[in-house]
Amino acid sequence: MTTFVLIHGASSDSWSFSRLAPVLTASGHTVVAPDLPIADEAAGFEEYVDAVISAIGTRPPVVLVGASMGAFTAALVAGRVPTSLLVLLTPMIPAPGESIGTWFSTTGQGAAVEAYAAELGLDPAAIDPSVDLRGAFFHDLPADLVAHMEAAGAPVQAGGIFGAPYPLQRWPEVPTRVVAGRDDRMFPLPFVRRLARERLGVEPEVVPAGHLAALGHPQDVATTLLRLAGEAGHG
Repeated sequence: MTTFVLIHGASSDSWSFSRLAPVLTASGHTVVAPDLPIADEAAGFEEYVDAVISAIGTRPPVVLVGASMGAFTAALVAGRVPTSLLVLLTPMIPAPGESIGTWFSTTGQGAAVEAYAAELGLDPAAIDPSVDLRGAFFHDLPADLVAHMEAAGAPVQAGGIFGAPYPLQRWPEVPTRVVAGRDDRMFPLPFVRRLARERLGVEPEVVPAGHLAALGHPQDVATTLLRLAGEAGHG
């Protein structure tokens, strides 16, 4: 049995794994999906990490899954709890000392999105989350799920964490894998593939999903996570 620790990204919470978690538990595994203190303007990386570690408690080595901005937190947690595998899902792949706020410019994410928009034949504004959430994040989600999310609204995300210096000194000595979304409009596949090679020296796994892969394609994500966990020695 594997304990999967699912770490959400910005403007999100544990509900973002509400369709993935049941697939993993139905296979006989345990899921821990903590809520990070994203609404707290004073909360920094230490508070984010503490929230995850508190939720994990005393368990055997875990599989950490950091989605999107959750990759920043996941890499820090991996250095502090027994971890057999670190998986970054449709991620912001961080580098030591790089803040979340500067990540977008230092990685060239904006240019990558513009190139992908051109490839799709779309105006970049059509996949800009500040202009069109549907175009950026919801384009591959079921209509009823989109309606629910739009009615509920996104959890409030405080901005303080974006300017905080990233305290990671070096990448944790934990096997690391990247799972990219084939149809991710926020972090296009060629962009994630380049970062995964440059920063981690790995080739990403690819699932047929947009940025919110765990919500849009939970079965595909679960199948990939279970396979990667098995390769890392988890039954």
